Amino acid sequence: MLDLLSLEKSFIAPHIKKGGIAADFTMGNGHDTLWLSNAVGEDGKVYAFDIQASALESTQKFLESQNAPKNYTLIHDSHANSKNYITEKICAGVFNLGYLPGGDKSVTTMRESTLTAVNSAIELLDRDGIVLIAIYPGHPEGYLEGQMLLEELQKLNRREYCVGHFEILNSKTSPFFIFIEKA
Repeated sequence: MLDLLSLEKSFIAPHIKKGGIAADFTMGNGHDTLWLSNAVGEDGKVYAFDIQASALESTQKFLESQNAPKNYTLIHDSHANSKNYITEKICAGVFNLGYLPGGDKSVTTMRESTLTAVNSAIELLDRDGIVLIAIYPGHPEGYLEGQMLLEELQKLNRREYCVGHFEILNSKTSPFFIFIEKA
């Protein structure tokens, strides 16, 4: 069967530059933060956001246990406020919407802050940069987030951005992703 995470990384990898700037807009347990940290290398920079202190704690421990390059900044704030922290252009940004794996399932990303965060990520994109958004429609807010993003992102100017959507057609509750590439 298809490994969605591997497929996502195959979309992102060609856009990442050694020494580049990347963002994990939904840190969770730090797996994307680690992947981005290794991908941009020692001279790169990764910003990672989460509103839950437990996410920062588990990510810090995870990154240390994996000997991640010390090129990351973990930020205890909403991804909607990313432009308060990131001033550089990014080559890659990642969102895994929903709730913290292993955490409180009542604490999820929400449409309003997600839309602000995604719009900020698009504004921060460097030329040939990419934002990838994994959406989990198996819970009510996840479904609504996905529908909102599909509707909003199709409005982007196609001469400036390539917006794609990948989903498993015969499983409507399976995660799907959207990518936005800047021309």
